[in-house]
Amino acid sequence: MTGLTDLAQLISSMQPVQVPGEFVFVSVAVPRDDLDAHAMVREPEGISYVLPRADADSVGLPYDFVAGWITLRVHSALGAVGMTAAVSAALAEAQISCNVIAGSAHDHLLVPHARTQEALGVLQALAGSTASGLSRGPATPVPGAPPRAPRPRGGRRPSRPRPPGSPRRSRRRRP
Repeated sequence: MTGLTDLAQLISSMQPVQVPGEFVFVSVAVPRDDLDAHAMVREPEGISYVLPRADADSVGLPYDFVAGWITLRVHSALGAVGMTAAVSAALAEAQISCNVIAGSAHDHLLVPHARTQEALGVLQALAGSTASGLSRGPATPVPGAPPRAPRPRGGRRPSRPRPPGSPRRSRRRRP
């Protein structure tokens, strides 16, 4: 099934929910079969796993960050533009750090565990403010999204800078 791509629809219907538990990021040099990872990323420095804190503690793996996991239940297309920017901007405005993991159907946010409920409130407010703006039409700006560049006046494309040393083209009008 294809996910949504319209930013206003994505945000207004994101339905953030908390995944129970505490989660941590750990790093290992080689893959481990004994870890029940919820996410994994291979990096040049090693393999990063996201797993429940209790699992990391039980095998003695160190971590620096204890996170709460929030899933955005809206089915977002992987090619959708602006969702991560809008969500992270809203959380950044509240001074809440956010690590985003994209799944094939949903986006997942890892925020400081102690601030998970506050982050849910910020996201619910963002969804509510966007939903109320949908009735105003497609020109409604999405809170937290980067501003759009103004359109050029008169329908003309903006001029491009000339490379240094290139000759200036003359514009001759045709009769």
